[in-house]
Amino acid sequence: QVQLVESGGGLVQPGGSLRLSCLASGSIFSINAMGWYRQAPGKQRELVAVITNGGMTSFADSVKGRFTISRDNTKNTVYLQMNRLQPEDTAVYYCNAGIAVRATLPLIHLHYWGQGTQVTVSS
Repeated sequence: QVQLVESGGGLVQPGGSLRLSCLASGSIFSINAMGWYRQAPGKQRELVAVITNGGMTSFADSVKGRFTISRDNTKNTVYLQMNRLQPEDTAVYYCNAGIAVRATLPLIHLHYWGQGTQVTVSS
């Protein structure tokens, strides 16, 4: 069984920073892309940032230049560094990863989700 566990959310003032972490654990053979999504009240879940297992990254336009995503493949962990946070960044942030639990041909990666961590930006 695979689990994704996020940490690092909280309350921060506008202009502040937070760093989210997501650890993937369990029966893992391979992880390809890992990413962060967020969902604000009354809105659809949206992609924030994604990183491939080769380190290529992509960001939502709304966070470009403020957020960075990185991963440590030795620890099965992905990070989201959020700088210059704004009230509109307030949301529940979810980790997502494409994970293969066994060696198959072809290799099959299924999407797994974390439980979410609340980020609130408010003065």
